Amino acid sequence: MKQKLVLRFPAAVVEQPFIYILAKEYNVVANILKANINPRKEGSMVVELTAAPEEFATALQFLQSRGVEVSPLEQQIIWVEERCTQCGACTVICPSNALWMQRPEMTVAFCSEKCVVCERCLKACPARAVEALYLAGE
Repeated sequence: MKQKLVLRFPAAVVEQPFIYILAKEYNVVANILKANINPRKEGSMVVELTAAPEEFATALQFLQSRGVEVSPLEQQIIWVEERCTQCGACTVICPSNALWMQRPEMTVAFCSEKCVVCERCLKACPARAVEALYLAGE
């Protein structure tokens, strides 16, 4: 099972080694896509968690029992190829390489699986070929 989630940490638990515990005790592989962790303050993280279904459910229960708010990633970036002028402005600032220039064609390409929803591309695209899509939470 693989799922992208948003984890929100209250100040009281922000400094605990949750990712380590998930890996060591629950056999969960955590890919940190985006993180904003401040000591003694609230923190948030976008992660992609991968585990067997029963271990996944147990790991989520562990996080929630420690005060971590867990919610599905409810936003997605879409690339509208027809609007794209192939300028490459979005590819320069994409931290996850979800948007890149294909060579030797020098055309923009997009992989939604790599996207961390940082929204930098929204501001960078002069043709507005990149859009945010808001999804219903589970």
